[in-house]
Amino acid sequence: MMPTCPLCASADTAFYHRDARRDYHRCERCTLVFVPPAFRLAPEEERAVYDQHRNSPDDPGYRRFLARLFEPLHARLEPGARGLDFGAGPGPTLSVMFEEAGHPMAIYDPFYAHDPSVLEHTYDFITATEVAEHLFSPGKELARLVERLRPGGWLGMMTKRVTDHAAFTCWHYILDPTHVSFFSEATFRWLADELELSIEFPAADVVLLQRR
Repeated sequence: MMPTCPLCASADTAFYHRDARRDYHRCERCTLVFVPPAFRLAPEEERAVYDQHRNSPDDPGYRRFLARLFEPLHARLEPGARGLDFGAGPGPTLSVMFEEAGHPMAIYDPFYAHDPSVLEHTYDFITATEVAEHLFSPGKELARLVERLRPGGWLGMMTKRVTDHAAFTCWHYILDPTHVSFFSEATFRWLADELELSIEFPAADVVLLQRR
């Protein structure tokens, strides 16, 4: 039996690729490529990988990397817009960049800033940088984030996108064992239609979704 798609819950999925460690399947409905549950890491194994990250607001290179999302999103925000950095990781940095630009920020991370109360508030914008590929249940998680947006609010995401099967089979992005959900442009367009969002692609790994 083929696994159910974790984004759209469709049972219409098919085998896509196999490497030395795990299998990958593709949804025929929303085109998400995903790792079946049997190949996912346990929480303590996942945390051990994230603990190796050395991201920091003091790292100019990391700031330049995040600027690919910061700049186009900041250009669309009203002064003083309030935001949430979802999946901030062990060294929150994007939230610092927005705070420096005059935007009050909350942060949430299931391992490093686990405060569910911040998910009960609404925001003018929400960021999720290098997060989507880690989500076991992207359909549920992304719908929950959109619900936390005020009308006209923005969800800004960074994640590298699937282009074609040949590129996927030799893609460095699938070597990270914590990466389990892989979006293409078509996947994001499906998501935008499903959640009634406007969509823009300002960079190859950036997508901006606006609640109508």
